[in-house]
Amino acid sequence: MSFVYLKRKIRSVDRRVREARLIAEGLKSPRHPIVAHIVPIRRCNLSCAYCNEYDKVSDPVPTPVMIRRIDLLARLGTAAITISGGEPLMHPELDDIIRHIRSRGILATLITNGYLLTPARIKRLNRAGLNYLQISIDNVKPDDVSKKSLKVLDQKLRSLARDAEFAVNINSVVGSSIRNPDDALAVTRRALDLGFMSTVGIIHNSAGQLLPLNEKQQETHAEIVRLGQKKSSFTFAYYNQFQNNLARGLPNDWHCRAGSRFLYICEDGLVHWCSQQRGYPGVPLEQYTQEHLDREYRTVKSCAPYCTISCVHQVSMIDRLRDTPRETLSWFFASGEENAPANLPWWVRALSWVFLPEESNNNRRILGRAALRLLGVK
Repeated sequence: MSFVYLKRKIRSVDRRVREARLIAEGLKSPRHPIVAHIVPIRRCNLSCAYCNEYDKVSDPVPTPVMIRRIDLLARLGTAAITISGGEPLMHPELDDIIRHIRSRGILATLITNGYLLTPARIKRLNRAGLNYLQISIDNVKPDDVSKKSLKVLDQKLRSLARDAEFAVNINSVVGSSIRNPDDALAVTRRALDLGFMSTVGIIHNSAGQLLPLNEKQQETHAEIVRLGQKKSSFTFAYYNQFQNNLARGLPNDWHCRAGSRFLYICEDGLVHWCSQQRGYPGVPLEQYTQEHLDREYRTVKSCAPYCTISCVHQVSMIDRLRDTPRETLSWFFASGEENAPANLPWWVRALSWVFLPEESNNNRRILGRAALRLLGVK
């Protein structure tokens, strides 16, 4: 057993405990952000044709400014911070930013195109305390739409598999801009072979709205979901009925909590609903208060039915679980067959037994409160 493998396993246990605490705290109270995305640099070293989240000229946000924004998010009670861009690895002091996120007891995730990863850089990310890294790979070979290809990045993936102590997720993409849907299958199979988590996204337009999938793309999406289910008993991505509906061109009936449970902070320090709805509410983070969080929690977003922004979907699930726990669990794990019962994994049944007891069962309610104390949830 290698030293890196052992450290990876130890850090995996720590991540799982922190994730459980994040969910427990989110279930206990709706009055704090669960996930915030922050942008330390808008500039990117690539120019993917479908992307509207980068430029070629912006300077990095000064590190003291980023530190201040992290402190403000911590003050709001934010549980996890995702660093996005642009290409965040272009920020010269990214390690210090990650280190400060972790010093505040917040989970740290990095979204990168992977081009700037080297074995030395991966080890620096280990030392900074990064919890998660995500790379989106669009095709097998680069084309004029995207250079984020498996051919270019495969050596980077092998380095991650060998050296990374943090969890790695590889996101494949299906949709109109991706010429060969089978490329997403190839990316998924390679990610799973290397021991990574794997998710699939659906290409959206400039407002984050659905671009319907054709029959071949729907088949590819379904096959990727099936492969993921064979590797894992549960991930939000594979049991996410949002994605299943969108793949079939169907709207979702849900209440988006962006601006409250999910925050997007651009390079100028303004709070937006998400990366595709920049401008709303557009309030400086320094002025963002509990009143703003409560207002946006209640605000109905007209873009929600065909929204494809999966990170916002995932955060909203916690509040859906708060409000209607048993119905939501059944919806998460629905078999897809009409009138068929939900097939709940054993560990979901166990957690339901502990945390969702009948009102008359005092012993189980006491056990649930004890479990929350063990997770450090007040």
